[in-house]
Amino acid sequence: MSSIPFMPKGRGADVRKLWTRHTPLQRALRTCASLIVLAAIVQSLRGIEIIPEFIADAPAQTADLLRRMWPPDTSYYPAAVHAALMETIHIATLGTLFSLLLAVPLGLLVARNLTPSRPLNFVARVLLVASRSVNSLVWALLFVAVFGPGPLAGALAIGFRSVGFVGKLLGEAIEQVPPGPIEALQAAGATWLSRVWYGHWPQVKPAFWSVVLLRWDINVRESAVLGLVGAGGIGMVLDTAMNLFQWDRVGTVLLSIFTLVAVAEVAVTGIRKRVL
Repeated sequence: MSSIPFMPKGRGADVRKLWTRHTPLQRALRTCASLIVLAAIVQSLRGIEIIPEFIADAPAQTADLLRRMWPPDTSYYPAAVHAALMETIHIATLGTLFSLLLAVPLGLLVARNLTPSRPLNFVARVLLVASRSVNSLVWALLFVAVFGPGPLAGALAIGFRSVGFVGKLLGEAIEQVPPGPIEALQAAGATWLSRVWYGHWPQVKPAFWSVVLLRWDINVRESAVLGLVGAGGIGMVLDTAMNLFQWDRVGTVLLSIFTLVAVAEVAVTGIRKRVL
C-alpha cells in the first residue's frame, strides 16, 4: 500500500507525517522470512538431486506407459480384481470400526469440559498425536512384520491410523458443546454417564457420524495402496501386475480403484444428506 501524506491539525503545523502499512522492523522481519523460505526451497531442490534428463524424458515415458495400459484387460477383472476390491472395502470398514473402539474413549478423555483431569487429558492427547503422526503405510509395515502379510495387517493399520483422526475431532466437538443442558442435568442430580448420554451425545451426534463417514471414505482410498507392502487388498494385485510388466492389467486395476473411490465418495455424500 502506498504512503499517504498526513497533515496534523493545529496552529503552525507544517510537518508532514507519512503513514505506512508496516514499520521498518516489520519490513525487515518479512524480508528475512522471505529469504529463509527461498533458501529452504533452493536447498530442498539441491537435496533431492533432480536429474534434468529424466524430467525432459518424463512426457515421452508417460505417453508410452499409457499406450501399454490401453486397452485394459477386462477379462482380468472377474479373475482377480473383483475379490481384491471387496477385500479392500472390508479392510476399510473393519479398520474404521476398530478405530471407534479406541477413538471414542480417548475422545472422551481428551475433552477438558468432560474429563477435568490434566494428566488424563495429556495421556489421551499424546496417544492421539502418536496415532496421527505415523502414516498408514508405516503401520502396515509394522503389522505385516508381526502378523504376516494379509488383510489383518491392513485392517489394523487402518484402525490405528484412524484413531487419532476420529478421537481428535470427537474431543473438539465435545468441548464445543453448549454448557446449558449439561448444567441443567447436573443440577437435577444426573450421573456422569447420564450427562454424557443425554447431554453431550445428542449435540455431538451429527458431527460424530459425519467424521466417521469421512474417515471411512479416506480409509477406502488408503486401503487401496496398503497391498503394496503386503497388507492385502487391491494393492497386492496392482503390485503383482506391475512386477510382471502386465500393463494392460495394471490399467484394469487403476480403473477399478478409480471407480471404487468415486462410488465411495458418492455413497458417503448421499448418506450424509439423507441421514445427517
